[in-house]
This record gives sequence, C-alpha cells and structure tokens, in this order.
Amino acid sequence: MALIFPNRSRSFDEARKGVRFTGYDGMFEVRFLVEEAALGGALTRNSSEAAYLNAFDAARASILETASRVYQHRRGNNFTLKAEDFR
Repeated sequence: MALIFPNRSRSFDEARKGVRFTGYDGMFEVRFLVEEAALGGALTRNSSEAAYLNAFDAARASILETASRVYQHRRGNNFTLKAEDFR
C-alpha cells in the first residue's frame, strides 16, 4: 500500500522545536517530525506554536510529498524530516 495522510492534524513539539504529523500505510501508523530548519527560515527558537503550525500549513503539500519519498526509501514507523530531505 501507499502512504496516505487522511488526517490533517498536526502538533507542535516544543522540546524538539518542530511539528509532528502522522501518515498511514494500510493499518500501520507512521509518525513524522519536521524539524524547525525544514519549515523555513522565518522561524526561530523563540517563534510561537502558531508560527510553527502556520509554517507547516503553508508548506503542507511539499512536506507530505517529501514524507512519502523518504518513507519509500526506508520503511519504518518513525521519521524526522530535515532540511536536506527537501532538496
């Protein structure tokens, strides 16, 4: 099966300074974290939760495409998306 993202929810991870979201491969949940650097240059360690979530929403299509590509190269259930994954 292909990785799908039926749930638009995402959450701010204050400890890791990134945004978490999930995808599904059949019945298997696949967790992702997008690091701050991958969300764009406008964010800083002092940015608000809303700023992180807005940055995620603005780049959602690119993030989901990158998550699918990364997942296809290395199947697993927990991934961290870094800035270099978007190149």
